Amino acid sequence: MSSLNELSELREQIIRIKEDEKVPIVIVGNKSDLEEDRAVPRARAFALSQTWGNAPYYETSARRRANVNEVFIDLCRQIIRKDLQGNSKGSDSDRKREGGNRQDRRKDKKRQTRRKGPCVIL
Repeated sequence: MSSLNELSELREQIIRIKEDEKVPIVIVGNKSDLEEDRAVPRARAFALSQTWGNAPYYETSARRRANVNEVFIDLCRQIIRKDLQGNSKGSDSDRKREGGNRQDRRKDKKRQTRRKGPCVIL
């Protein structure tokens, strides 16, 4: 079950770097057609998705291409939704700070430069 432990560590690193608990994430169990070759039991992966705030969990099969597109679509939708929420919040604060002092504008600029694109691990 090392892949599941690695996944938890990666998520913690992403949360620490992004300074945000609600990062777009999808948990993917592969080899859904080869139950005996699975490294992580389905129930354990699903339980993890529940502890991460109902993170979407997909069972995939590369051989049958089952749920492969759905994983990417879900993740992209989460990223877009998060980006739109961030932009709407940013525009409200920008309107409030239009008359702000120079120090406030510098802080805003620092925050904007710190924001990088979404972190995606595939």
